[in-house]
Amino acid sequence: MTHYPIVIVGAGPAGMTAGTLLAHYGIDCLVLDRWEGIYPQPRAVHLDDEVYRIVARLGLADEFARISRPAFGLRLLDRDLTTLAEFRRETAHSPHGFPQANMFDQPEFEQILRTSLARHDPVTVTGGKEVTSVVHTRVGARVDYADRSTGARGFVHADYVLGCDGANSVVRSSIGSRMDDLGFEQRWLVVDIATDKDLGHWEGVHQVCDPTRAATYMRIGDNRYRWEFRLQPGEGADNYTTLDSLRPLIEPWTGNVDGNELELVRIADYTFRAQVADRWRDRRVFLLGDSAHLTPPFIGQGMGAGLRDAANLAWKLAGVLHGTLSTSSLDTYQQERKPHAMSMIRLAMAVGWAMTEGGELGNVVRRHVSPLAGKLPALSAKITEGVTPALRTSEFVRRSKFRGGLAGTLCPNPILDGSLRLDNVIPDRFVVVTSIEPTEGQRYEIERRGAVLLHTSSGSDLGRWLSHGNATAAIIRPDRTVMQTARSLASLHTTLPTFLPEIDTGQRSDPPHLIR
Repeated sequence: MTHYPIVIVGAGPAGMTAGTLLAHYGIDCLVLDRWEGIYPQPRAVHLDDEVYRIVARLGLADEFARISRPAFGLRLLDRDLTTLAEFRRETAHSPHGFPQANMFDQPEFEQILRTSLARHDPVTVTGGKEVTSVVHTRVGARVDYADRSTGARGFVHADYVLGCDGANSVVRSSIGSRMDDLGFEQRWLVVDIATDKDLGHWEGVHQVCDPTRAATYMRIGDNRYRWEFRLQPGEGADNYTTLDSLRPLIEPWTGNVDGNELELVRIADYTFRAQVADRWRDRRVFLLGDSAHLTPPFIGQGMGAGLRDAANLAWKLAGVLHGTLSTSSLDTYQQERKPHAMSMIRLAMAVGWAMTEGGELGNVVRRHVSPLAGKLPALSAKITEGVTPALRTSEFVRRSKFRGGLAGTLCPNPILDGSLRLDNVIPDRFVVVTSIEPTEGQRYEIERRGAVLLHTSSGSDLGRWLSHGNATAAIIRPDRTVMQTARSLASLHTTLPTFLPEIDTGQRSDPPHLIR
């Protein structure tokens, strides 16, 4: 009987991220995918600095930097392409250590994920396998599949199954989970064009707010450009199969560039939907990525949500499989991720409606309101900083009775000791950050539970972050989320979970040890 601790269904970004993070803990995984190689069509084009940080934890920061392009932010335009408002993003390093908005080509991104995954011995990737069902067993789950080339059928047993198989998820259907529709559906045309000509436009996202023909334009690479146009009833990709037929739509940006210098890479129509699964887990089977949620693309958070899912779940599975976390800790996956995903979906819906709805009255409102939005510091900061909501209270997010606080948010990723950032130094374990000198007893107890102790000065970046959060000590989870803070280390260190899985220290500059 073939058995793996983890079987991952789907080798897209969420599945490959989950596999890589689990490999860091030495956990054997089988990844089954219906395609033999990378799915070649471009899809996602953006991720933010929080998700870039996950990519860096995979060991791919430099490789992703080579295939991505920082964006300057967002411009809202009227139908005549006059700028209504501009929201700039930081193209240098944010508190998380990376540019706040990053454009890329998804097949290129998936290629570096796949190449990296192949370097991890615990992970086996098998393509050409169509998963047909997932069945619960007494001690785990059975994954049934068919070979797409021969039709031969097979199965594999797993302790846990991760369904990363997209919007039409077989895994979701197998566990009886259903998608709840949040009431958003729009059909859009997506156009990818390659040219060696520099089109010469502001290097951010251009959002045309027009109920008749809403549109998006962005540069996603050195010679790659993406347009998206809302389709009218009766229109489809079949109406725009050539550059000549596209010319009326793209000409405001391509100008006098000769058609011979433009290569049509892809033309497709998509229905943008807002949906979320009612259940993300059934016993030992979990849903991640598009299997669990669909986000309209207006804030560029769709693909990144799947990577957030993987980062949230992988360390919890590692702790359970290694016997230091209880199986009840897996309940926190949906408790934490579903409200966060819902919040981002609703924000994307709001942006989409603001761009596209309201008819001519909506245009009048946008012309008057949008310029003001760019001048209001609080609103402008919310749009440009791109900070996502804090996770809800759970076993691993212990928030205070007072509003605000650091629990549930991501800790910063500052430079320590001159060159290395926090994430380059600490392993994928719990970390206790404190500006108070620990006692020998506290140090012993923290290390006994498998955590790293980081004692920082009150004047350091981390010290100021603690002070801003009205704390002198914080527990940081392996996914870099703040679990809990306190005014004293004595009241915090004994609440630290025991977490002792094996760690691949080759992913970090230093092995786990006391960091001063």
